[in-house]
Amino acid sequence: MNPLSPYLVPLPLIAVLRGITPGEVDAVGDALVDAGFRVLEVPLNSPRAFDSIGRMARRFGERCLVGAGTVIDVADVARVHAAGGRIVVMPHSDLAIVREAKRLGMVCCPGVATPTEAFAALAAGADALKMFPAEALPPVALKAWRAVLPKETLVFAVGGIRPDNMADYWAAGASGFGTGSSLYKPGADAQDVAKVAREFATAFGELKR
Repeated sequence: MNPLSPYLVPLPLIAVLRGITPGEVDAVGDALVDAGFRVLEVPLNSPRAFDSIGRMARRFGERCLVGAGTVIDVADVARVHAAGGRIVVMPHSDLAIVREAKRLGMVCCPGVATPTEAFAALAAGADALKMFPAEALPPVALKAWRAVLPKETLVFAVGGIRPDNMADYWAAGASGFGTGSSLYKPGADAQDVAKVAREFATAFGELKR
């Protein structure tokens, strides 16, 4: 089984918490977990990102897959691992980062924008693919990818994803979605995050009907 698969239930949604601070982690994380999110990502260009990852891993690590996004330096993979993170998400497809994450037993989801990048990432050991930016890659592109990628490949549409635009990507073969600023903005009140998280959960529930 793909190591990411158990965390796609009840929702195959990755929360991208760019800009979150350690003091916000508990309340925002609780709101997301209560709504069904089980993959929580702190981009490394957030303030004190490693502290936030560590705090999130301690609070939610038994139920959720916690880790880092925007990992662009291979040396940061070990730092994420040391902080308690178990997933590395990238905006690009640096195969050295993929290999280092897998060496440390972590889940890795690199960003890809072409079939060439997708196949290279899978060959390096990637557990899933981040179709990024989805705003520039319409659902018809994903449908074409699906015709050639291994059937079991997990592909997440990321970039500009909102509750109202998931349907076409899902129909084209998306395994799930990553969402950032539509879900959380720096300093957002946890109650507001909870409201939007429930909207995502409701929208996904309608896709499965």
